[in-house]
Amino acid sequence: MSFFALPVARKFLAELIGTYAIIFAGTGAIVINAESGGAITHLGVALTFGLIVLAMIYTLGDVSGAHMNPAVTLAFAAAGLFPFTAVLTYLAAQFSGALLASLTLYLLFPQSANLGATLPAGAPMQSFVLEVILSAILMFVILNVSHGAKEKGITAGIVVGSVIALEALFAGPICGASMNPARSLAPAIVSGHLEHLWIYLVAPVVGMLIAIPLFGVVRGPSKI
Repeated sequence: MSFFALPVARKFLAELIGTYAIIFAGTGAIVINAESGGAITHLGVALTFGLIVLAMIYTLGDVSGAHMNPAVTLAFAAAGLFPFTAVLTYLAAQFSGALLASLTLYLLFPQSANLGATLPAGAPMQSFVLEVILSAILMFVILNVSHGAKEKGITAGIVVGSVIALEALFAGPICGASMNPARSLAPAIVSGHLEHLWIYLVAPVVGMLIAIPLFGVVRGPSKI
């Protein structure tokens, strides 16, 4: 039997490919925007992140659930909606996919200053709080569209992709609107810009964990 015929291997590969696509397209848009003198624009970068997430949810959602974000995986596990035994597998796939994407961009654009790494434009605590709130909103939306009426599931990709684009659009210039530890860790490691990385590793997890009790209050504890 082929290795990739195994369910866990297919899920691992799906998460790796999905995360790779998000980091390659999203941070690639940032790099190319800088290289082209702003041809893509901030609006274009925000839409790129939202659209690639939308595409990957519809492409891989039925294989792995299309988490593509370590903070989402940890939040689902904390909410009892994802087995803890599979967390390490998903995290390994997500971080591997992100690192491969950043390495690809480094080979294509070795002159890039930071490969799209997320860095705060102002005070670190300002970006930390922003990232917590953005992540909480994102996970609150994910929990709501991933449970309930069948119609919600059909539009989940559109809703989640739209929220990511929206948050990147208004908060990106200040905090980077990462909301994803893998998205921030990979370009930081490859480019060597590790300053303030703690913000983008801790804040998304904190924010998404906050979303769990909020979802429980709004929808009722029986939903979790």
